[in-house]
Amino acid sequence: MNIVILDRASLGFDIDVSIFSQFGNVTSYDLTKENETKERIKNADIVLTNKVYVGKDEIDNSNIKLICITATGMNNVDLEYAKQKNIVVKNVAGYSTSSVVQVGFSMIFHFVTKLNYYKNYVDVGNWQKSELFTHIDKPFFELDKKRVGIIGLGEIGRNFAKKAIAFDCEVVYYSTSGKNSNSEYKSVSLDELLKTSDIISIHAPLNEQTANLLNYNNMKNLKDGAILLNLGRGGIINESDLAKIIDEKEIYCGIDVVSKEPIEESNPLLKVKNKERLVLTPHIGWASIEARTRLVQMVAKNIEEFLK
Repeated sequence: MNIVILDRASLGFDIDVSIFSQFGNVTSYDLTKENETKERIKNADIVLTNKVYVGKDEIDNSNIKLICITATGMNNVDLEYAKQKNIVVKNVAGYSTSSVVQVGFSMIFHFVTKLNYYKNYVDVGNWQKSELFTHIDKPFFELDKKRVGIIGLGEIGRNFAKKAIAFDCEVVYYSTSGKNSNSEYKSVSLDELLKTSDIISIHAPLNEQTANLLNYNNMKNLKDGAILLNLGRGGIINESDLAKIIDEKEIYCGIDVVSKEPIEESNPLLKVKNKERLVLTPHIGWASIEARTRLVQMVAKNIEEFLK
């Protein structure tokens, strides 16, 4: 079997991918540009891709038998055409739940506890000069009794809810599909969730129902001091509207995903004036060492099951 990895760099070089060698000859490319894909996979039996697109043109010039997506989303493969050509396409799911939730809570603590401010207070020498044993000029808050609103109560959303409950928060959720009947937590309208939640966290897919789900008209109703997180998909929040809102009212935002990645120079979130209200991270939520290790193992399992 000839195995080609199209974007090895997306898995991180601290993760060992030698597990794939047991299945055949492995050719690995750190990155693959659009005009390079066809040539690189023409002799492949198995293709591994995270974000490199494999469509009709690439498939027609190959002998591919299996495409392994090293992620959950499957929009980087022409699934219909692959099916016509009897090519099996497998993705992986559930590997990143703990990682995503942990990054989300890291963002919450960043805003709630103001540790950056207090660390800087000491680093620049102010505590040493103080006549008082403490310095509490930057108010911080407890999570206890805060309302946490979760948009999208799938596996990640439920894990986020469980950990919010551990901090004695009240949890409510909005089902973006309208089909979630989870009775463990209170289901509310999007309008109520945005108006009443102290913390809002998005864990939904991007589709027709969720594109621009949060926009200027409904985000202006957020509570003063509210924390808004998006660790779901870029495009669920209208980024121009969010940039405007951040500079108009006191809300705090942790954003790990944007509509075009890597982020473009023109993205309005890069031009926010109140930068202390925004934590913008480069799509790291999925990527703890443990999560990426699980991912590679699950891809290997997919190959093993296919070969059987």
